[in-house]
Amino acid sequence: MTTTRPFHFVLIAIFLLLSLTGCELVDWKARQDHDTLTDAGFEEYYLTLQEGGRIKYWVGGKGKPLLLLHGFGGTAISTWKREMLALNQDYQVIAPDLAWFGDSFSEGTPNLTTQTNAVWQILDAMKIEKVAVAGISYGGFITYNMMLNPERIDKSIIIASPGPLFSDADLQALCLRAGVEHPEQLFVPQNGNEVRRLFDHVFFEPKSMPDFVATDIYNSYFSPYRQEKADLIRSLVHDRTRIANLPTDNLPPSLLIWGDSDQIFPLRNGIALSHYLSTTLVVLPNTGHGVTNEQPQTVVRLLKSFLG
Repeated sequence: MTTTRPFHFVLIAIFLLLSLTGCELVDWKARQDHDTLTDAGFEEYYLTLQEGGRIKYWVGGKGKPLLLLHGFGGTAISTWKREMLALNQDYQVIAPDLAWFGDSFSEGTPNLTTQTNAVWQILDAMKIEKVAVAGISYGGFITYNMMLNPERIDKSIIIASPGPLFSDADLQALCLRAGVEHPEQLFVPQNGNEVRRLFDHVFFEPKSMPDFVATDIYNSYFSPYRQEKADLIRSLVHDRTRIANLPTDNLPPSLLIWGDSDQIFPLRNGIALSHYLSTTLVVLPNTGHGVTNEQPQTVVRLLKSFLG
């Protein structure tokens, strides 16, 4: 009897999950993640931005402040949840939803400067003068932009993000791999099938995704502020040129982490950035672009080792 009861409960749980619609399933997962973080001592805050709008951010743990920045299309929870739950034992973890993602939006111009300024406003409101920061993908661009104010950055970790070194040729090659004419067509999907296409390029292991789940992921994560998201992608070309013209001789200590099978920003981009910054690159085998979701335990170990 004791061996069959757990199996019986598993069957009930599977039945309940299968009985949910896509919207209910995604909402259920979001509520579960929310409750998990609050049970671990995290609190969510909302800050009114100087330019209008508001930004949501999670804070939990004690110790030196550590800022975690998510990638394009994600949120703090969807990108960093497992790392947040592990790192709050040693750090004061701060994890925002970037503007036009999750529960955040801005009335400023959709570009890297607006995003970075919103993050600075969080730190100023918390009276944090100096912070360690880790960012993945689009969050890595923000991390690099923040590093250009080295007096406020303790150490930085850039994950799967090429900074100023992603050339027009690299951009064209990405579009060719994804079968799109423009990068925003990949990063700002307009339906469930295009969500699948994006996930196929982000993760090393293929993700099985029923139609109703793919559609609701689109409705929940990509449909809101779709125009602003597209503008963010388009503006990165200008931002790349701007940050490429800034000096690198006084940047804070940094670490690069990359998946060996990244289809968004291939490993060669990470190698180039490591030379450009004269810093260490850690390559994770059998890993795609979604490093924090695919290798959370390894990311935690690397962050603790580097920051410690």
